[in-house]
Amino acid sequence: MSKYETGILAYNPANERFGMLVMDLWKIDGFHCGDCFEIWDNFKEKWIPTRIEKGFSETLQNWYLVGTGITGSDLEGIRIRVEKY
Repeated sequence: MSKYETGILAYNPANERFGMLVMDLWKIDGFHCGDCFEIWDNFKEKWIPTRIEKGFSETLQNWYLVGTGITGSDLEGIRIRVEKY
C-alpha cells in the first residue's frame, strides 16, 4: 500500500490558495506557505521535493514552488503527491 496520495495542483478561488484535486474533488482544499510535497518531472521521470510559498515583493506576488522556477498560473495542473497522514 502506498504511503502517498497523488493528485493535481489546482487553484481554489474559495480560499485563494492552491490545493490538491483527486478525481475532481478537493483532497486538500488549500496549502499554506511552507507546506511540502513532491511534483512529477516528466523529463527526468522522477518525483522532485518542493514546498509552496507566496511572494510579497514588488516583483513577485504569486504562489511559487521553491527550487523549481514554477510560479503563478503555471502551477495549475501539475501532478503532485503528498504523504498520507
